[in-house]
Amino acid sequence: MAERQVASGELDVFDDPDAVADAVASWLIEQAAGKERFTVSLSGGSTPKRLYERLASPAYRDRFPWDRTEWFFGDERFVPKTDKDSNFRMVDEAMLSRAPVAADSVHAFDTALESPQEAALAYEEELKCFYGADALDPAKPLFDVTLLGLGPDGHTASLIPGQPVLEERERWAAAVTEGRPEARLTLTYPVIASSRAIAFLVTGQDKAAMLAHVRSGAEDVPAGRLRSAAEVHWFVDRAAAGRG
Repeated sequence: MAERQVASGELDVFDDPDAVADAVASWLIEQAAGKERFTVSLSGGSTPKRLYERLASPAYRDRFPWDRTEWFFGDERFVPKTDKDSNFRMVDEAMLSRAPVAADSVHAFDTALESPQEAALAYEEELKCFYGADALDPAKPLFDVTLLGLGPDGHTASLIPGQPVLEERERWAAAVTEGRPEARLTLTYPVIASSRAIAFLVTGQDKAAMLAHVRSGAEDVPAGRLRSAAEVHWFVDRAAAGRG
């Protein structure tokens, strides 16, 4: 199947962020059904945090196949795992530590390494080892589901406007050392695109203008440049959709 702009994905609008979280939790359970191994690339941010809390709550915890799921990270800040800004810490507190998750099923960036570049290279090697090859095959997606957010500036993962990482097509993970106060680590476009399904979670009025811009097909911001053969869904609330 040919790659296409993610902007063409299905748009589902819900009343508020809590309703978005419930919808994505149910959708993830559906996506996992029947799979011997379920692979998920996680997103940081406040909207996904609600989702992770939902998955670990009594309403969903017993329905989710924790023992068959492998967890990866789409991006990370180059800070200790205990830092308040760490995506790993957020996901761990919201979900991983509250659900029956095996430690070896969580594949996080190693931010204890000496440099962001070393951490990115180590994560690339871990991804290749898990995938079983050094090159991505369009017929064999790396992830079953990739969760993404959308920043008011159009960034997704840590694909930040104006940074060299936007042109990277060989590396699987990269360091992003400018454009933000702290260095970041991110999966690159080809790896994010290597997914059976991609879900954008977008909430809040501050995202409305950028959501409309990306959905219009604009390619002048990072999220608009992502192309994939994946099934793409946009889970958004009424505020982000500009509906009040």
